[in-house]
Amino acid sequence: MRRIAAALAMIATVGWSAAVQAQSYPARPVRLIVPFPAGGPVDVMGRLIAQSLSGTLGQQVMVDNRPGAGSTLAGREAARAEPDGYTLLLGSAATLAIGPALFKNIGYDPIKSFTPVAFMSSVPYVMVAGPKAPASTVKDVIVYAKANPGKLNLGVPNGAPPHMLAAWFRDATATDIVVVPYKGAATVITDLIGGQIDLGFETTSVTLSHLHEGTIRPLGVAAPQRLPALPAVPTMIESGVKDFVATSWTGILAPTGTPPEIVARLNAAINAGLNSPDMQARFRQLNAETKPGTPQDFADFIAAESPKWTAMAQLSGAKPE
Repeated sequence: MRRIAAALAMIATVGWSAAVQAQSYPARPVRLIVPFPAGGPVDVMGRLIAQSLSGTLGQQVMVDNRPGAGSTLAGREAARAEPDGYTLLLGSAATLAIGPALFKNIGYDPIKSFTPVAFMSSVPYVMVAGPKAPASTVKDVIVYAKANPGKLNLGVPNGAPPHMLAAWFRDATATDIVVVPYKGAATVITDLIGGQIDLGFETTSVTLSHLHEGTIRPLGVAAPQRLPALPAVPTMIESGVKDFVATSWTGILAPTGTPPEIVARLNAAINAGLNSPDMQARFRQLNAETKPGTPQDFADFIAAESPKWTAMAQLSGAKPE
């Protein structure tokens, strides 16, 4: 009986300690690890969330950019942190599926090492063509590629999500299109505009201004429905590529073991920011949709999305740099 009483007392003490910790959280600045360089659309979204959280939580939330190794450097850094709510990770398909599929010994398990905190954003991908490409629609691409194997080329940032989409498109359409790896999306867009490459996949955050200027052309959107920003552009599914839906998604995670009370407080604070008209307007400027929801919503989404991206990574044959 004494052992049972002691065990119950220990459980009660642990529960009381966790409750006190959650009530006093945060007592010092919080670090948000972003797996991308400063200045890009995802980094900007991370900084918007950090700014919003700083005001809501009453402590500074600092962005720590840790790019490299297909976003797995940031994942490893976050996974090794104390699970106390003071280190958070801005997660995406790159950190949670593609990087782990391409790199060995990354130092974390993309599912077991993290606790989902909050879904953040979703940005659709668009298949685009340069001005000299011999195709005006996705159907044109497929017909031309089948009649001229190896003649079309498609530029992608090496090992990034567009590289995975290129592999998926080739496989789904049984076409021989040459995939050309680049170091980044900016160079892909430059060479598309210049006519050095024919095709590309990128998010609306990257492509929309160029599409409106007419320097590159939209062929199909990888979304379930047509986009309000590009109402005349058919979806990839409408264009005959079955189930071709993909978004660049982001969310906030914490190391596994972070107290549920802290996760709940962070989730509420992030959702408050995402639901504000100002934040929604700022995200719309990046052509991104805010995605407020529960930690379980984000966990369910990751569980559904990660296997798809892992399979694409394996199909792509991408070689990490």
